[in-house]
Amino acid sequence: MNSGILPAALAGFGTGLSLIVAIGAQNAFVLRQGARRQAVLAVVGICFLSDAVLIALGVAGLGAVVTAWPAALTAVSVAGGIFLLGYGALAARRALRPAGEALDTQGDATGSVRTAVLTCLALTWLNPHVYLDTVLLLGSVASDQGSLRWVFGAGAMLASLVWFAGIGYGGRLLGGVLSRPRAWRLLDALVAVTMLVIGGTLLARAL
Repeated sequence: MNSGILPAALAGFGTGLSLIVAIGAQNAFVLRQGARRQAVLAVVGICFLSDAVLIALGVAGLGAVVTAWPAALTAVSVAGGIFLLGYGALAARRALRPAGEALDTQGDATGSVRTAVLTCLALTWLNPHVYLDTVLLLGSVASDQGSLRWVFGAGAMLASLVWFAGIGYGGRLLGGVLSRPRAWRLLDALVAVTMLVIGGTLLARAL
């Protein structure tokens, strides 16, 4: 069994990373917080810990329970869709009607940590794709690993940590670029389009 630990961990890391790196509302929010240097540790920690909990539930077999109760995913889809549409509308408003000031990437963060935490929690736990990817998909793939399924799960958790820490703290490297009002408007436009499309898709599928 020991000879299979590394392959199982690498398989989990690769599978987890392939699901996480897709452009989405959560990633866009983490990148924005990183670029603004606001509540980065809290946001990265929430994203990673949330993924770790959901991956663990999936590996433990909770995916079968969720599959047996499709109404749960429908409810989450509706709530998540409404939230994403609202957040996307705000981002679109910022892009179309900017305040006229450049992004200040110097000094301490001035944003509300509470607001960042609540937004991050909503973007994470109200997104049904998170449950589909972690609980259902990763859980089912992990079940094929037999006794090494928890090693596979640990690899997927590590992928989550590496990714969110990378875009969260790596966002600071983009501070010089995003300090230009035009660049920030483009990012807000990207965030708006991403969230509106995802939110609309979720509602369309649920209703």
